[in-house]
Amino acid sequence: MPQSDAKSELRRKFRAKRDSFVANLTNGEATIAFSCLPSPLVQLCTPGKIVAGYVAIGSEADPAKLLSAAAEQGCTLALPFVTSKASPMRFLRWQAGDPLENGPFGLSQPKADAPEVTPDVVLVPLVAFDARLMRLGQGAGHYDRALSLLGNSTAVGIAWSVQLADNLPLDPWDMPMDAILTERSWISR
Repeated sequence: MPQSDAKSELRRKFRAKRDSFVANLTNGEATIAFSCLPSPLVQLCTPGKIVAGYVAIGSEADPAKLLSAAAEQGCTLALPFVTSKASPMRFLRWQAGDPLENGPFGLSQPKADAPEVTPDVVLVPLVAFDARLMRLGQGAGHYDRALSLLGNSTAVGIAWSVQLADNLPLDPWDMPMDAILTERSWISR
C-alpha cells in the first residue's frame, strides 16, 4: 500500500476511534480534560511568551482552557490563519472574545487584519501520534511547514490518549513534536 494511502487509512481509523472515545466521555471527564496547564507547560507559559492554539473541530482535543490558563499566566495568545492548502499558515494575535471568521477546511480563525506573531509555544491538533512524538495531521501539511520555519518554538501536540498509534509512517517533511499532552499524561523526550 502506498504511504499516502496508509496515512489516509490511519486518519480514517483514528478519527473514528477519537469520535467514539469523545462520545463516551462522562460530563465530569469532559469537564476536567485539558482544564489546567500541567507543570511542564506552566514552565513554558511564562509572562510575555506567545502561545498559539487552535479552535477545536469536532472531536479534536480542545485547548480552549489551556489557552485561557496561559493568558492568565500573562501570555499573549495566537491562532492559526490559513487561506488555502498551498499558502503558508500564519499565526495571528487573538484573545478570548475577539471575533473569529470562517476559514478554509472548517477552521475558525482571527480576522485577516489581526497582527501576525511568532509563537514561542504552539499547541498542535492531530489525528494520531506515536511514541517517537511524531504526529499524523489532517494531510495538508500546514503545521509541518509552519513548524519547520519556527525553529525555536516548542510544539506540543494536544490529543486524546486513544490517538496513540504503534508506529506512524513518516515522510521527510513530517515534524516531530517536543511533547504530547493527553487527558491522562504529558509525554516528552
